[in-house]
Amino acid sequence: LASAGAWGCFDEYNRLLAEVLSVNSIQYKSVLDAIRAKTDTFRMEGVDYTLHPDGCMAFITMNPGYLGRTELPESLKVLFRPVTVMVPDMQMIMENMLMAEGYTTANTLAKKFFTLYRLLKDLLSPQMHYDWGLRAIKSVLVVAGTFKRAEPDQPEGGLLMRALRDFNLPKIVEDDMVVFMGLIKDLWPDVFDSMPRKRNYEFEGLVAAVAKQSHLQASDYFVQNVVDLQDLLDIRHCVFEIGSSGNNKTKTWETLAKVWTKGGVRGKTTFRDINPKAITPNELYGYVNMATREWKDGLLSSTMREMANQPDTNPKWIILDGDLDANWIENMNSVMDD
Repeated sequence: LASAGAWGCFDEYNRLLAEVLSVNSIQYKSVLDAIRAKTDTFRMEGVDYTLHPDGCMAFITMNPGYLGRTELPESLKVLFRPVTVMVPDMQMIMENMLMAEGYTTANTLAKKFFTLYRLLKDLLSPQMHYDWGLRAIKSVLVVAGTFKRAEPDQPEGGLLMRALRDFNLPKIVEDDMVVFMGLIKDLWPDVFDSMPRKRNYEFEGLVAAVAKQSHLQASDYFVQNVVDLQDLLDIRHCVFEIGSSGNNKTKTWETLAKVWTKGGVRGKTTFRDINPKAITPNELYGYVNMATREWKDGLLSSTMREMANQPDTNPKWIILDGDLDANWIENMNSVMDD
C-alpha cells in the first residue's frame, strides 16, 4: 500500500491472532514514521521500500466483544484514530427495500415490521440463535418480494405478514411461540386468519412416504421440520440445525436429501458428513507449509473442490456435524455470508 500510494480497509481486524497484530503494529508504525518524516523510503524488518509521495492510508473495522475476537494491542491502538458508528435507521432501510421489492404501501408496512422486530428483541427469551438484525431483515424482505411477484393481487400487509410468520416460525422456541404469534396477530389483525401458511401437499406427501420407507414415523411435526429446512435453504446457502440429542436433526436433512433425489424435486442430492471436532482447524481448512510455501488442502477445502468440479447442477451439501465453537466456525464467516 505504501509503495503504491493506495488506501486499504482491513475488515474484522480483531479476528487476527494477538501475535500477528503486534507484528502489524511494528510494520505500520515504520510506514507512518516515514510519512511524518516526509522521506521517499521506509525501512521495514531491515529492508528499504519505496514510499509513494502521496503516502498511504489504512482503515480497520472491528466488532468488539464478540466470541473468538482479540483485544487490539495498545501499540496498535495508538496508530489508529477511533471512529464510532451509529446504529442505522432500520425503519428507513426497511421502507426502501420494500419499495425496491415492489410494495406500494412501504411506509406503513415498514413501521409495523420495525415495531415487530423491536418488540421481539425485548420480549422473547434470549436465545443464541435469535437474530433480529439487518441480515435477518434482508432475508425476510427478499422472501416478501418473491411472494409479491407471485401473487400481485393479494393484500400487501398479508404477504409481508406471511413472510415474517413462515420464515421465523422454524427458529422460535416453544416457550416464545405464544408471544410471537400474539404480536403478529396484534399488528396484522385484518389479514392474520385470511393468509394461512402456503402448503405444498404433494411435497408433504412425498416427505411422509420417504419417512415411512426409512422406518420413521411421519408425524406432522417431523414433516413440518423437513418443509422448514427446504424453505430456509431457498433463501440461505447455509443453515444451522440446533437442538439437543434425539431431536431428529440428522433425520431431517437425510429425509430432505432422499425426497429431493427420489421425487426429482431438485435432482440427485449428494452430501458429505464431516465431524469438525475430530480434527484440528488446519486439517479441516488446509494450511500453508512454511518450509516449502506450498498449500496443503484440508478435508473441507478438498471436499468443496471435489464437489465444485462435478459437471452437474444437482444439490451438493457439506454437513459439518459437531459442537459449535468459535475456534473452527469463525473461519466459515465469509463462506456463510450472503
